[in-house]
Amino acid sequence: MALSLVKNLIIDEKTLTTDLESMVTQLEDHILTKLVRANKALDKRLPLRVHRKLIVIALRIFKIVLRTYTTMFIHAPILLLKLAVKFYFAESWISKLKPKKSNVGSHVFQLEHYMECKKENVNKALVELLPENGISQKICNAMKYSLLAGGKRIRPILCIAACEFVGGDESSAMPMACAMEIIHTASLIVDDLPCMDNDDLRRGNPSSHKQYGEDIAILASAALSCLAFEHIVSKKVNVSHDRMVDAITELASAIGLDGLVSGQYLDIEFQGKKVTLEQLENIHALKTGRLLEASVVCGAIIGGATASEIDKLRKYAQNIGLLFQVVDDILDETQPTTKLGKTAGKDSASQKATFMRLMHIDEAKDYAKELVDQAVHELAHFDAARAAPLYNLAHFILNRCVVGLLEPICIDNAWSSIKSAI
Repeated sequence: MALSLVKNLIIDEKTLTTDLESMVTQLEDHILTKLVRANKALDKRLPLRVHRKLIVIALRIFKIVLRTYTTMFIHAPILLLKLAVKFYFAESWISKLKPKKSNVGSHVFQLEHYMECKKENVNKALVELLPENGISQKICNAMKYSLLAGGKRIRPILCIAACEFVGGDESSAMPMACAMEIIHTASLIVDDLPCMDNDDLRRGNPSSHKQYGEDIAILASAALSCLAFEHIVSKKVNVSHDRMVDAITELASAIGLDGLVSGQYLDIEFQGKKVTLEQLENIHALKTGRLLEASVVCGAIIGGATASEIDKLRKYAQNIGLLFQVVDDILDETQPTTKLGKTAGKDSASQKATFMRLMHIDEAKDYAKELVDQAVHELAHFDAARAAPLYNLAHFILNRCVVGLLEPICIDNAWSSIKSAI
């Protein structure tokens, strides 16, 4: 019994070496990120700059030595001590090296390029799925008018990004991504109606009911909602039956009584009334956040995510869903109609339950930053490169209202920020 216990406690050399190499790799990422920031801060202030490549070479040598040395517990600390001494006395010849710009440019995640590519692919798919004609050409025209009026396509991009994050591909996620945008558009048509938010502008153009009349607008919204589910089922690619059912269930829940419908009702119910922060969060978690949450979760389900991954992504999405509304409320108070594409200041004039009714603008911005931090925290246990699109998309939503708040985001910086949130 005792012998068996001892054997179980023994860690073989190969396993220990692998674990140490993994730790060194993580240490390398951390050191490189810190060096980039330190070099940037010390540049033009001190003659000495620690060259990034020296650290890379030293760490690689360390990993090679770990594979070679048999008595690692003795030699590894000695090697680390030698490296530390060499770096300490290397000042005289490091300072003679020509300073080089940081090469993190090769690691920079190009969010603008990423979003443009995804948006272009989504727009192409949306054009192809719309009906050319029907019994009522007027309804078909109204559907096209609202769906192809522009927009950032945040929801479909999040859907695709979540699918790719868990190992899926864009082609599998595209039908669901399109459905997210279709349903979002259908909800905006209803949202603009006189009996709801009563807005005459949407995305810089007359609202659907102003262009086609309330009757056609309502029918176009209903037709779009049906088209979304039809498209998901008829165009599914490499998605199992069970996962498709789970994803459709998630989406249906998000736009029903557990989501958008109840959110819209509460938005009307609390108009002109005092609300607490908790009540306000609940309203917008349903009205705005739930569909953003479904975009991420459905993409993850289709991509083959595990239950643990779905749970973390759901929490990530809940935070950015609320963030989206906070930012929207800030913009409604600070930006003109020409930039918003809808009537500015209308929520305030209508005494809607908004975050700006409870907070000063600086408080709202701080709250928005807290939501981003909470969202990012859910990505902390994943590889930085994998998390880069979702990380950057969260900050993109934030930066709509806080211009210049953050530095250009790169994978190294993203990894450092994510880890610091743990």
